[in-house]
This record gives sequence, C-alpha cells and structure tokens, in this order.
Amino acid sequence: MLRINLLPIRQLRKRTKARNQLLAFFLIFLVVLALLGGAGVLLAAKITELNEDIARKNEEIKSFDAVVKQIAELEKKRLDLNRKIRIINQLKTDSSLTVHILDDVAAIIDNKRMWITSFKQSGGSLALSGYALDNKTIAEFMENLDQNSKYVNGVNLSNTSLKNISGNSLKSFSITASVSSPQVPEQAPQEDNKK
Repeated sequence: MLRINLLPIRQLRKRTKARNQLLAFFLIFLVVLALLGGAGVLLAAKITELNEDIARKNEEIKSFDAVVKQIAELEKKRLDLNRKIRIINQLKTDSSLTVHILDDVAAIIDNKRMWITSFKQSGGSLALSGYALDNKTIAEFMENLDQNSKYVNGVNLSNTSLKNISGNSLKSFSITASVSSPQVPEQAPQEDNKK
C-alpha cells in the first residue's frame, strides 16, 4: 500500500488561505485608508472654503461699518436740523405772537383814558402795567382784552393803586394774562380728482 502524506498540501492550502485573507484584509485596510484620506481632503477643502467665505463676510461687514457710521452721522445731522427747524418755527411763532398781542392791545386800549407804561411778554405769560383815569376804564380794557383777543386769555388784575401824576389822581394798574397762538384747524388732505 501506498501512503501519501497530505499534510503539506493542507498546510499549503491553509497558508494560501491565510495569505489570501491577509491580502484581502490589507486591501480592505488600504481602501478604507484611501476613503478616509479622500474624506479628509474633502473636509480640508470645505474648511478652507468656509474660512475664505468667513474672511469675505468679515470684509463686507467692515465695509458696511463705514456705511452704518455715515448713516448714524446723517441721522444725528437730521435730528439736529429738525431741532433747529423747531426752534426757528417757535421763534417765528413767538415773534408773530408778540406782534399780534401788541396789535390787539393797541386796538383795544382807550388812548384818551388809559396809558400803558410797561409791556412784558415772556413765553406764555403777559404782564402789562400803566395808568388809567378810573377803575371802570381798567375793567373795560380787561374785559375787551379777554373777549376780543384770540391770543390773550385769563386776564387778571394784579394790583391797582392811586397815584398823583402832574397834579392828577390816576389809577396805577398791573395786569397779568396768559398768551398763546390760536389752534389752527388741520385741513383734511384733498383728493386729486384729475384723470
């Protein structure tokens, strides 16, 4: 009988199988390593791109900072101009108010029976002082001033006393009042019917 030793063939097959498995593992390892390397390169490129985008956005923000600063300066100038316009309009109103009050006082006063020696208008108050022949003249002047003037209201007699001037007994008086411009009714906007 013939005996054949199959042991080396089995060992050779095991070695070949082990070598093939090791080669397959090594190839899979290389493929996984290549995939991870590719993913790393892609992520590095994406990170670079995002960093460049962030740098561009920061430059845009810096350019907008100058615009925002200009807008803030323009807003400050606008507020300052509006304040100046309000002051100018108030001065116009106050100066025209004084003219209207003087005009009303001049129109109402009885020049033959009464004389104004002091006229002070400050803001919303008016102080008049002068001389009259009698109390009735002062009362009529106060009543007419309160009722006939659109600018003067709340007329009050502060004091009255008897003074001897050039040998004549005259009534010295002081009057206070509130002054304001009459409210102008706002006009409704008119629609344009032109077609």
